[in-house]
Amino acid sequence: MSTFWLKIAGAAVVAFLIVIAIGMFTSNGSNESEPPEEPQKTFYDVAKEDRDRYLDEPELVETPIEEPDSEIQTTETPQEIPEDQSAPPQIQPAPAPKKPKEVTIYVKPLGEIEQIEAERIYNVAVPNRSIGRLPVTSFKPMTDNCRQIIRRWPDSYYAYQCKRLLAEMPERYQTRFNVTEEELDTSSFDKPKAGTVPYKITIE
Repeated sequence: MSTFWLKIAGAAVVAFLIVIAIGMFTSNGSNESEPPEEPQKTFYDVAKEDRDRYLDEPELVETPIEEPDSEIQTTETPQEIPEDQSAPPQIQPAPAPKKPKEVTIYVKPLGEIEQIEAERIYNVAVPNRSIGRLPVTSFKPMTDNCRQIIRRWPDSYYAYQCKRLLAEMPERYQTRFNVTEEELDTSSFDKPKAGTVPYKITIE
């Protein structure tokens, strides 16, 4: 009786060992066949991929113009092409830059003291024109200086130049500072008058 149970116990142990050996063999085989796990991507890696994909500027690809196949013949009657469509499009030439021109103006010479004073005010007006173009600035200082010269020396060379400065000022500032037509008019310098002398100047 005891021998019978010993045989059953021995068979059970042998079966258990076989099961363990089969499991170890299959697990080793599966580990060898599975690829190693990839490291997880960080937020920086994902953001960089998005930048590379979506923020690169596209490159222009010039596609060649396909010419019609001359070997293919059709029985259709060719239609007449209107004259305006038959000619190739013409490229408009770029506008030529304005050439400076010489004009003759007639102005009254100033005395020595007046010349110095007018030149001093004028030399303040011109830089104020440049400053007025900057953001958060104004053409008001230039306008005031020009008006002072036009009022004190209306027939002088400096008055003529100040009228040009006011005319070249943007229209919205002319309206804001109530610049009049008289302050922009230079026609009085086109013809000689008593006490005036001719000067040639270049206007761009």
